Amino acid sequence: MGMVGGGRDAFIGAVHRMAANLDGQIELVAGAFSSDPEKSRLSGEDLFLDPSRVYGSYEEMAAKEAALPEEERIDFVSIVTPNHMHFPVAKCFLEAGFHVVCDKPMTFDVEEAVMLKEIVEKSGKVFALTHNYTGYPMVKEARQLVKSGKLGKILKIVAEYPQGWLIKNIDAEGQKQAAWRTDPTKAGASSCIGDIGTHAENLGRYITGLELEAVCAEFTSFVPGRKLEDDGNILVRYKGGAKGVLYASQVSVGEENSLTIRVYGEKASLEWKQEYPNDLLMKYPEAPRELLRRGNPYLSEEANKFSRIPAGHPEAFIEAFANIYLEAARAIRDAVEGVSVGGPYDFPTVDDGVEGMRFIQTAVNSAKAEAWTRFER
Repeated sequence: MGMVGGGRDAFIGAVHRMAANLDGQIELVAGAFSSDPEKSRLSGEDLFLDPSRVYGSYEEMAAKEAALPEEERIDFVSIVTPNHMHFPVAKCFLEAGFHVVCDKPMTFDVEEAVMLKEIVEKSGKVFALTHNYTGYPMVKEARQLVKSGKLGKILKIVAEYPQGWLIKNIDAEGQKQAAWRTDPTKAGASSCIGDIGTHAENLGRYITGLELEAVCAEFTSFVPGRKLEDDGNILVRYKGGAKGVLYASQVSVGEENSLTIRVYGEKASLEWKQEYPNDLLMKYPEAPRELLRRGNPYLSEEANKFSRIPAGHPEAFIEAFANIYLEAARAIRDAVEGVSVGGPYDFPTVDDGVEGMRFIQTAVNSAKAEAWTRFER
């Protein structure tokens, strides 16, 4: 594996490296870890990499890695840069013949997302998008319960992702992670919804399979001077008649990463909280609530396939990320060995990336118009 971005002081790059390495199937051997060549070099030293495979730019990395013998070059690249660099880096490596794992949101805007889908399809390469919350075993159990009809027809989805870390103007003070996320030239048209609201939307779609029809969004920038929203509230209409409420905020004081989803059907409902990821709560109209726990034999094969340790030992954020990498590695291995790429693999794809970018843009358009806005495909 090679990596673009994720050098010194980067949060998500370290998470990707830990996740990729967890199952012993992926080794980091190369990288362009910063747009600053010296910082990239120092980051390579931190990671004990061969200096000859630590590059000053992603363009140099793609060209030199492609020139190596097939058995020596990287099999894929992991892209962990700010949003505005996802498309050019992915395009460069796909066209150089490499598979790609990319952090979300997939691109800077919808136009880039559509172009990237065309490039992926033309290349024939594996493209995985790290909507990491789909990697949790109990999220996979929730999906299987919906598929099996346990909930009946889905009536309502309520997904929320409140954080509180941007209640102060730390972006203006130069805090790196805050600064780029609230900068429209790097984050895109949305901050809060683009950063974490897209996780809530993706989670609802992954669990239920329902597609958006229209949204009515309200965006607010509570912190004076902030150019993009730090709070978003969205009403949702799904194809088939289901309704939804999606709320994301980075100024909800006291909240950490409280991603929660509730799915209500005609026969039952379910609730999953990211901060308590090993539990899945089922609710019934005329029966006691039922608490399902990760790692138990009564769960579906899909949920237990993605568990590593016995019940009662917590699995969480890194393991969920690792499940995305594990499935992407399986697809890449099949591609390298000449097996038809097509699965079934359980990871978010370029199609999920396009849907996510269209969701962000539709929400932005709705907030500006202060009106219901149809989701255009």
